[in-house]
Amino acid sequence: MKAAYIENTGSPRKIIYGDIAQPEPQGEQVLVKVGAVAMNPVDTYIRAGTIEFDLPKPYILGCDLAGEVVETGPDVTRFKVGDRVWGSNQGLLGRQGTFAEYAAVDQCWLYPTPKNVSDKDAAAIALVGITAHLGLFHHAKLQSRETVFVNGGAGGVGSCVVQMAHAIGAQVITTAGSPENVKACTEMGAKKAINYKKHDVDAAIIRFAPDGVNLWYETLLDHDLRRVIGHLAPGGRIIVMSGRESTPELPIGELYLKNLSIIGFAMFNTPASEQRKCAAEMNRWMALGRLRPRIDRVMPLYEAAAAHKLQEANTLKQAGTLSGKIVLTP
Repeated sequence: MKAAYIENTGSPRKIIYGDIAQPEPQGEQVLVKVGAVAMNPVDTYIRAGTIEFDLPKPYILGCDLAGEVVETGPDVTRFKVGDRVWGSNQGLLGRQGTFAEYAAVDQCWLYPTPKNVSDKDAAAIALVGITAHLGLFHHAKLQSRETVFVNGGAGGVGSCVVQMAHAIGAQVITTAGSPENVKACTEMGAKKAINYKKHDVDAAIIRFAPDGVNLWYETLLDHDLRRVIGHLAPGGRIIVMSGRESTPELPIGELYLKNLSIIGFAMFNTPASEQRKCAAEMNRWMALGRLRPRIDRVMPLYEAAAAHKLQEANTLKQAGTLSGKIVLTP
């Protein structure tokens, strides 16, 4: 089968697109004929060696996938041949990735794809949707009528935060970098979307939530915690899920006087059983048309190196040339 893989970590030039042995499902594994995969910043970190995992060699890139079950291992009970599925958490902790024509995936990391959801949409929302759901509900315990601020509401995680918070009746304020993305954020359910290139974000937050924000969902790599804490209401929560090299100043006095919490998490540390709860609610919202990913572009899988280069430029260098997810198709 064709796959995008590496023999050693390094730059996108290390990515090879070529033939590799097709996996055979073992035990509780399901063999999926891949219809679509999606790029995530973590894919670039693993490929570059920034995050150190024990990688199989050759190592197939990618965390997310969607496709059709074509074979099952002897111990599979949740799926059968012909089922459409989506999933994430591949390419991590010794597991092979998804950037291939076929992928053997443990059934615990797969979920049924709703009939009205395409493989492209299912793959694009996998990691970012589960991440957003875990942060909002598992960790921050978001409630209806609370106020949420999220940086970058048109991005992968940010767009899911906007839609999910809106779905339960929370009030969302967010930022975007163009009039088109501001419009997209309001269409997804944001009560207020601020063009951060033209307007004073801090002043807009104060006008929108004069008593403070209940939940600040941070998607940026660098964190200004003094600024964030100043915007939070008593009992507020801060979610951080990025910025491995960030070492911000932490104003402890303000933190405890306002009964605030800072919560950091990585999706891949969460058990499969908990992630399945996220996927079930995501499926319900997707089936109802209340949750959709923001896809910037679709590329063929043989352009995986170009996709990695583009993702890296936007994640690390803030190039601003992406507005949503990169999806690849075999």
